[in-house]
Amino acid sequence: MPELPEVETVRRGLQQQLAGRRIERVDVGRERVVRRTSREALIDGLTNTTVLRAERRGKYLIMPLDSGDSMMIHLRMSGQVLLAPAGADRPAHTHVVMHLDNGTECWFVDPRTFGEVVVYDPANVAVELPPLAQLGADPIAEDFPRTALRKMVRGTSKALKPFLLDQQYVAGIGNIYADEILHRSRLRPERPANTIDAAATWRLHSAIIDILMASIEVGGSTLGDAQYVDVDGESGSFQNEHRVYGRTGERCSTCGRGWIRRIVAGGRSTHYCPICQR
Repeated sequence: MPELPEVETVRRGLQQQLAGRRIERVDVGRERVVRRTSREALIDGLTNTTVLRAERRGKYLIMPLDSGDSMMIHLRMSGQVLLAPAGADRPAHTHVVMHLDNGTECWFVDPRTFGEVVVYDPANVAVELPPLAQLGADPIAEDFPRTALRKMVRGTSKALKPFLLDQQYVAGIGNIYADEILHRSRLRPERPANTIDAAATWRLHSAIIDILMASIEVGGSTLGDAQYVDVDGESGSFQNEHRVYGRTGERCSTCGRGWIRRIVAGGRSTHYCPICQR
């Protein structure tokens, strides 16, 4: 958390408010967020550059710069990217501040410091950012035909839940949306991927697209910790539409008969309805 819908919501805010802005100065506090390179590398790589646009691959925010390099931001567990007027009170755990040419600031805030900010050479991404180079298909940002998903599931005996969480297959899906997608697909999370037929694969494909797009439309999911917000500090509301995630012991709102159960699948807490997902 955040997952693809939350990161896409942040990307859209950055495209509106950061793209085209020149970064005049950069402050870096906690060095853990620049651990892949260094404080100096981030400051040198961003100062006096212009952000051309905001892009996304999976859970990674990518902002090409007019220098030819790109800035990558990964929110991981608790990261936030916020935009505010210069001089506004900054939240605790604001680790990177970008001072922009229009009198605003872009903050990277991360209480748990698992997130990171990096400037890298896109031509050398496989060396500088291997996880980004190894990402699978992004079901929203790229072409994602049903036939591609069919080939993926036929080629692995992984259970469906770990399959959806594996970023080298489909990029951007995490624990929340894997549970919701499998419920919509009427598929058990522990079922081996290569045992589902073509019809089930088509349901899975449709659920991936539909669930992710529906969440993006309402700004993603903000859970009880309220750590995910968009660039203006606003919460999402898709958590109100969750059918199984975080609803252990509740009656299934889809079938009205099953009770939501929690198991561990692929080492992750997993929620499903035993009636809908036989």
